[in-house]
Amino acid sequence: MLLIEDDLGDALLAQEHLADSAVATRFVQASSLVEASALPATPDCVLLDLDLPDSQGLEALRRALDRWPEAAVVVLTGLDDAATGTAAVAAGAQDYLVKGQVDGAVIGRTVEFAIQRQRAHTAERQLRESRLQARENDRLQRGLLPKPLTTDPSLTVISRYVPGQQRSLLGGDFFDVVQEEDGTLHAVIGDVCGNGPDEAAIGVGLRVGWRTLTLAGLSKAHRMRLLEQVLVAERPHDAMFATACTVRIAPDRSHAIVASAGHPPPLVITPNGAYSAPVRHHLGLGMFPGLGRWQESRVELPTGAGLLLYTDGVYEGYGDDGTRLGEQRFVELASRLTTVTDPADYLNALLAEVQRGDNGRHSDDTALLYLTWSAPPAENRP
Repeated sequence: MLLIEDDLGDALLAQEHLADSAVATRFVQASSLVEASALPATPDCVLLDLDLPDSQGLEALRRALDRWPEAAVVVLTGLDDAATGTAAVAAGAQDYLVKGQVDGAVIGRTVEFAIQRQRAHTAERQLRESRLQARENDRLQRGLLPKPLTTDPSLTVISRYVPGQQRSLLGGDFFDVVQEEDGTLHAVIGDVCGNGPDEAAIGVGLRVGWRTLTLAGLSKAHRMRLLEQVLVAERPHDAMFATACTVRIAPDRSHAIVASAGHPPPLVITPNGAYSAPVRHHLGLGMFPGLGRWQESRVELPTGAGLLLYTDGVYEGYGDDGTRLGEQRFVELASRLTTVTDPADYLNALLAEVQRGDNGRHSDDTALLYLTWSAPPAENRP
């Protein structure tokens, strides 16, 4: 309980009433707002005189509400100033007391009800903010993880996104898939460093930019340069960067052209195992703007193979032995599970194995994009 009252007589009387009410287990008194604001503790309730040496009337109330937004504020007014008390309640105070018309029971009941109402208002506000956050998350999710733009009935696109432990807000992981009229398939996966709304917003911008540039027919290297320009122009600070891996799969599904900006290479998944695609890497987007030299790598795709794109969160967790899983052990795990032939079941099994050893210790987001096809489109078969 914090009493802000400069009249020592009124302060002593209020303290006696509070002692009689038994609602305040700890009582602190200050004679001005400046003195009260310097106190380190956050009170449950502030009893505020509206006629202080350094602030008067509703201005004193405004300053108190700004300083202790979570506390219940009850104002103290004189016998001939009840109208100001009513105005104070309209301005944000929980209640008001008229000096000379209170006793232990009245002040105790007023303070107790004020604290309960303030807690209810705080809980209501937090619930409202939580709902707004959930809606914002949904919008971000639609931007980061869109519906694939494909027409090939033989193509299966399976994706998974797992937020970091104890967080519901999406980070900066993103992916997308689009198909050209001739059957050429394009895919991207990327990771904006960090977690939070800024990273998610940049991820949405990069994902939308990639889709637009891809449908416009730009080359992969040119796309990378333009995406870096978008990131540099939009990022909130110079330390933010992103990694990305783009893939173009031929209409006959015999090979893929891959370009990587500091991103892990995709895995080629075959019935007999999995292995990392041989890809040439260069700088992540925004690391050293203008210095990236991204080159395309041709990756042959055996009959019956698929491609698994992923972000580094999938292997930065922990294994059964308590050490980091690491990229090599992740590849071995992915290879061991290729006996699971259904694409959705395969990703579920892979994530289950990764999370089993991690046991909730890892906090990074994880995104996976698995592309498989039963046969090349008929018009592209030999």
